[in-house]
Amino acid sequence: MGAFDAIRPYDDAEVPAVLARLLADPAFLDTLTHFRFPRLAGALGWLLKPLIAYRLRREFADVHTVALLQDKLENYVDHSIEQATDGVTYAGLEHLRHGSAHLFLANHRDIVMDPAFVNYAVYHAGLPTPRVAIGDNLLQKPFVSDLMRLNKSFIVHRSISGRREKLAAYQLLSAYINHSIRDDAQSIWIAQAEGRAKDGDDRTDSAILKMFHMSRKQEPFAEVIQALRLTPVSISYEYDPCDLAKARELYIRASTGSYTKTPGEDDQSIALGITGYKGRVHVQFGTPIQQVPEDARQLALAVDQQILGNYRLFPVHYLAYAAWAEREPALPVPEAEQLFSTEELAKAKAQWQKRLDNCPAPHRPYLIGQYAMPVRNQYRVKAGLPL
Repeated sequence: MGAFDAIRPYDDAEVPAVLARLLADPAFLDTLTHFRFPRLAGALGWLLKPLIAYRLRREFADVHTVALLQDKLENYVDHSIEQATDGVTYAGLEHLRHGSAHLFLANHRDIVMDPAFVNYAVYHAGLPTPRVAIGDNLLQKPFVSDLMRLNKSFIVHRSISGRREKLAAYQLLSAYINHSIRDDAQSIWIAQAEGRAKDGDDRTDSAILKMFHMSRKQEPFAEVIQALRLTPVSISYEYDPCDLAKARELYIRASTGSYTKTPGEDDQSIALGITGYKGRVHVQFGTPIQQVPEDARQLALAVDQQILGNYRLFPVHYLAYAAWAEREPALPVPEAEQLFSTEELAKAKAQWQKRLDNCPAPHRPYLIGQYAMPVRNQYRVKAGLPL
């Protein structure tokens, strides 16, 4: 048994057996049936499930490597993007060195689509897709774990409660990330902080940066980080399909002091994040950090300068900022009318009003804050003000 077997993605030799297991899994087939035929799944599920399994077995019969699987999945990803976005743009790929692995550290708004859009950009640029960090809290069903690990995901154990067990889990995670980049020459995607930034405030957790160093503590912090080629990535959504649910959660937390997820809530967020309307999406790859400070907090600030500074602001962000009770009058933020055409702004105003109308009044300040926060952060970066 290998040192990383408990968390690593599946390798090529495992692909056929895992695919066969998936296509015989009743829970997986039931989920696919409800997703593909929501109105018929209840009454005709007994008929549809074997038909779906048969079709998938034929479609994936020649898939025996991870690369071939990703080639097959590309059509599904492209279709999803066409259906749920008004287009995806990406920039900064010239910063990536061909033949070198990178540690992509990204802001986190959507459970599945954040790494999917990074993969989309890298794949279409002809570069190898990264291995993707995913929390074990999202892998409650065995078929979900199989699906994710087939698609180059590795597991971050977040459900462990004991201090010693947590330390061992993060030590293993650190060793795996370093091994992937230094030995396997395979890039890594990981979020800048645990959990999605539901309030729109994209900040790097210095504990994540310290974790990268944990398995190589005998070496200087700056040298370890530099060897990983840490590259900040900004993922910008014009509209967040989960924005109303996030506003509700923030309201409940503010009102009661806590929030407890209902069973299946993560599954609903994943489905809505994949299928919900996002408007335009932009992925900006920053420059790999060369001058690495020895202090993790200073490094977090350097990462934030890029992630926040490179975030693509759409008209809705400026509309929200203008209505935000916490906006900062001293910041030189222009009006939306100064930046966007009349036609583009009219479309944004209609979509924004629709979202406001669908949001209960007590939740609206939290909805507005989600879209306004990136404006404040970016203009603070531009003005050289502390974040």
